[in-house]
Amino acid sequence: MLAGGGMKTGQGIGKTNRMGEYAIDRPVKFQEVFATLYHNVGLELNGTRLFDTSGTPQYLVDQGIEPLCELI
Repeated sequence: MLAGGGMKTGQGIGKTNRMGEYAIDRPVKFQEVFATLYHNVGLELNGTRLFDTSGTPQYLVDQGIEPLCELI
């Protein structure tokens, strides 16, 4: 999914328990994946807003979410 685009691919990020059931070190959020994709196509995460049908501005990702530094 994240191949190409100038990213450092081919690596595992974080650790799971021995059964692979849940993350124990460096869990990744879906919004971090989207933030990474947006960053790589050149969109400014905190400056780009979309407006919903009621006119309320919505940011691409929640405040405080950053791209995955391991892939950039």
